[in-house]
Amino acid sequence: MKDWEKRLLAAARELGESERETLIGFAEYLGQRGEQEERPTPEPVDIPRPEKETVVKAIRRLSATYPMLEKAKMLDETSSLMAEHTLQGREADSVIDELETIFYRHYERHVGPSSGGGE
Repeated sequence: MKDWEKRLLAAARELGESERETLIGFAEYLGQRGEQEERPTPEPVDIPRPEKETVVKAIRRLSATYPMLEKAKMLDETSSLMAEHTLQGREADSVIDELETIFYRHYERHVGPSSGGGE
């Protein structure tokens, strides 16, 4: 959890129910207002895949390639793949291919339909 999230949560816990609802409403309002403002589409960092790469290094590379993504949202998928590799012996190349797909899919969700990717 990021520092600002901790501070916000701590402040919210000190409020009564009515004040918490007001805080949530205000945060939702700010979020909607922010959606209306045009924001630049973040671009992935071009980090080529090495010929020989471990799954751990691939996760690090993909995290650096897509710094705009919240890694916590992908934790379940990435840890499941890591477990398949380490505990079940799944080939690293296959796991890395799937990791790349997961990161790219999350990136596509992050940029949303405004990226002009749909035809």
